[in-house]
Amino acid sequence: MAKITVVVVDDHPLFRQGVVDAFLLEKDFKVLGQASSGDEGLSLIKELQPNIAVVDVNLPNLNGQQLTRHLREAKVKTRVVLLTGYDDYSQVVHSMAAGAAAYCVKDIDPQKLVQTVRAVFQGKYVVSETEFDLPGLQRWLTEHTVLSSRAYSDPGEPFEPLSGREMEVLECVTRGMSNKEIAKSLDISHQTVKNHVTAILRKLNVEDRTQAAVYALRRGWVRLYENQDQARE
Repeated sequence: MAKITVVVVDDHPLFRQGVVDAFLLEKDFKVLGQASSGDEGLSLIKELQPNIAVVDVNLPNLNGQQLTRHLREAKVKTRVVLLTGYDDYSQVVHSMAAGAAAYCVKDIDPQKLVQTVRAVFQGKYVVSETEFDLPGLQRWLTEHTVLSSRAYSDPGEPFEPLSGREMEVLECVTRGMSNKEIAKSLDISHQTVKNHVTAILRKLNVEDRTQAAVYALRRGWVRLYENQDQARE
């Protein structure tokens, strides 16, 4: 039987070892390595190419969402299970948009985590122990990101349309990129990015970046993945 190869990335040694130990008890798992920071984890995953990477959201140097996005952009086939201490729907949106295959809170039962990794290995997506295929995940996000956001009026399409550059910035925001990362990606200044974000929030009549991301995802302006084939890679 083919083993599920795994890398674990977490900056808390005791918790990280606990996850590793839980996997070592399973006959169909093989732990290839572990790392304590985002950049170290990214390098290790690229080198070892495991089936699954179990990654903490809050990591030094490079957070879990950024690590996930870097793997996706590099077309690394490893699927990412993100672990977090905060059960927050806004983080779910950004995590899944970044390319994560699962999102779990850290107080998850070890056997539930094992089941989650097995499901992800089989091509499923898992959010808080609920399994989805890709269309199911997209429907779930549409329904729940609205509920998770602070109440705000939905004006339909914005009275002032977004410019092409603003749409580029909004896509980056929806994928969880920081202003610094957006500036580098679009080759514009940090202040210009801030100006665009301010304009986007005003035009969409929303209060923050998360609500802007929700707005874009609900209307299909930014797809969760560029294409379904990429999501399955």
